[in-house]
Amino acid sequence: MHAPRSRSPALITRPWLRPLAWLLLQILLLGLGLMSLTWNAVAWLLLPLLSLDRGRRLGRAAIARGYRGFWHASRFSGLLQMDASAIAVLANEPGLIIVANHPSMLDAVMLVSELPRCACVMKASLARNPFLGAGASLARYIRNDSSLGLVRLAVDDLKAGGQLLLFPEGTRTTRWPVNPFHSAVGVIAKRAKAPVQAVFIDTDSPYLGKGWPLWRLPPLPIVFSVRLGQRFSVGDDPRRFQAELEAYFAAGVTGPQQPMP
Repeated sequence: MHAPRSRSPALITRPWLRPLAWLLLQILLLGLGLMSLTWNAVAWLLLPLLSLDRGRRLGRAAIARGYRGFWHASRFSGLLQMDASAIAVLANEPGLIIVANHPSMLDAVMLVSELPRCACVMKASLARNPFLGAGASLARYIRNDSSLGLVRLAVDDLKAGGQLLLFPEGTRTTRWPVNPFHSAVGVIAKRAKAPVQAVFIDTDSPYLGKGWPLWRLPPLPIVFSVRLGQRFSVGDDPRRFQAELEAYFAAGVTGPQQPMP
């Protein structure tokens, strides 16, 4: 199944309607932001009322459902298309690490929409933000306060049946085909005895890549698709595994030959 490209053709093909397309795209992003703020307010109220396990399950499922709603609205607009159906088979698999390349700010929104038991790694400053941190705290997302703390929390979550989403590049791609991998994915996988599933995000759009401002309208339609890659077992040497993983992604990424500013 592939995301349709034919909706709202006038907004896409007629230059004089591009200001309207820009406005609609901004409304979609604003809606995503307002939805996030609303859920964080609800999560702040739920935090003291729910057990750790119930809060984690509810928090992750609610975030996934909200992101899925954003993508449905985006697809209906015809401007921003996403097909992540390939990873739906992973949704109920416990103790799994999912790793992906990172071309856009929307990558986590896209993948989490199909993975309701998945935890993300968040900057500690965002996790402590009173406007953004409550939802992440309820879902028990992993804070990157320190490398040791990140590994410990991730391993505990995987052993409890969760999933972990990691972008080993650490930031959005700035160098073709991938940035150097910095993630502790090998260490986490070895300690949790967890398999590592590679996922490729394919796009020919520069939209919300590194250095792309929110207000800039890209070529339309904006299309993202997701495909499953190989599944790995770490073995005894996490550093060697990480080098192998980086080489695998470097060989498998498709898209523009370099990130577009």
